[in-house]
Amino acid sequence: MKYLLLCCALLGLLTTARAQTAPLYFPPTSNTATWASVTPQSQGWCQPQLDSLLAYLGRQHTKSFVVLKDGRLVVEQYYGSFTRDSLWYWASAGKSLTSTLVGIARQDGLLSLSDSASRFLGRGWTAAPPAKERLITVRHLLTMTAGLDDTPPAPCDNESTNAACLLYRTDAGARWAYHTGPYRKLQPLLAAASGLTMNQYTNQKLGNIIGMGGAWAGDVYYSRTRDAARFGLLMLARGSWNGTPVLRDTAYFRQMTHPSQALNRSYGYLWWLNGQPSYMLPQTQLVLPGPLVPSAPADMFAALGKNDQKIYVVPSLGLVVVRMGNSAGQSHLALSSFDMELWRRLMATIQCRPLAATLSAAAGVAVYPVPAPDRLTVRLPASIPAARLRLLDVLGRPVREGFAAGPETSLDLHALPAGAFSLQIFDPQGRLLTTRRVLH
Repeated sequence: MKYLLLCCALLGLLTTARAQTAPLYFPPTSNTATWASVTPQSQGWCQPQLDSLLAYLGRQHTKSFVVLKDGRLVVEQYYGSFTRDSLWYWASAGKSLTSTLVGIARQDGLLSLSDSASRFLGRGWTAAPPAKERLITVRHLLTMTAGLDDTPPAPCDNESTNAACLLYRTDAGARWAYHTGPYRKLQPLLAAASGLTMNQYTNQKLGNIIGMGGAWAGDVYYSRTRDAARFGLLMLARGSWNGTPVLRDTAYFRQMTHPSQALNRSYGYLWWLNGQPSYMLPQTQLVLPGPLVPSAPADMFAALGKNDQKIYVVPSLGLVVVRMGNSAGQSHLALSSFDMELWRRLMATIQCRPLAATLSAAAGVAVYPVPAPDRLTVRLPASIPAARLRLLDVLGRPVREGFAAGPETSLDLHALPAGAFSLQIFDPQGRLLTTRRVLH
């Protein structure tokens, strides 16, 4: 009997491994050709949880949602008047596309990551002292460590690219800050290095090869949802498309999708990384403990854009997940609580895990006092032995993190300004149990 059970267990492990490492399928490059699909049921996914996920996405102002499994369509859902041929903006998810193009330029010998950005942009592209400006390299632009002020005074803002708005704050490499203005300088930098426009370079080096038919309009990339899925599939295939190398530089690909500096471990070369010991977010200098999206697989890396534009890649599961639409809640530059909830529901679908159990357990959570003057106490029911706590300000930025391992724990609110906050409570597996409003 023990031998039989052992054989069954090994067979299950082999089946799982085979499912997760199946050969990748690549759709035809023509957008009118058929893209092969598989049913959720054939993958062992549970339809009730999938129905709940799709209904949730519809309530969260989603325009489109696509999931690929090993390259094949397993979910493709459009909402309202949005269709397969509708165009939508990538917002900062386009940063990850730009990073890939920089890697292609490096493999072609057009630039080095250690090159000063001034080699391509000329002198005076910032308002920094000349000696400090020369310190800023291509790598610093890829890693958000240019050292320029990410909160310049009006009329400048985080996205401004005018030299007068790119102010020196600290030496390049010394500070991580999510700063779109310096990133956008990679586009004229690529144009100068290649002698092509951004659209010409994107199409010649990547888009035409994989059938991605989008276009840059100014600094923002627009495409159909399937185009974004094609890009995600290219990343799942580590830079190759159906045997054709696109990003051949394997060292660059690894650097791009792994921690690029020690300041924000969850940031590669313009890609967000899950499964790291800590992370930083836009508009704050807090270093927060734990992975970026605890409810998602640890090896996930993602292109994330404002208003919840998402391209997730999960090599261990052979998944590419794309979400386009309006903001699912409060407007955020990249990550939001929506990432956590989307993945909680998607993993429940994939693993056939009931959602109701965690929701009912959350009913016994108590948070007090309200308002909380100095400390906020969280009491867990016996059904929740431990939980992760995250306190968000009105902009959705994490301001406190904690771990509750007992019936009661508290968060120190001393240094926080008076106002309204949201307390998110997650179980040890990263599933969001409940969100409570807190006044301080």
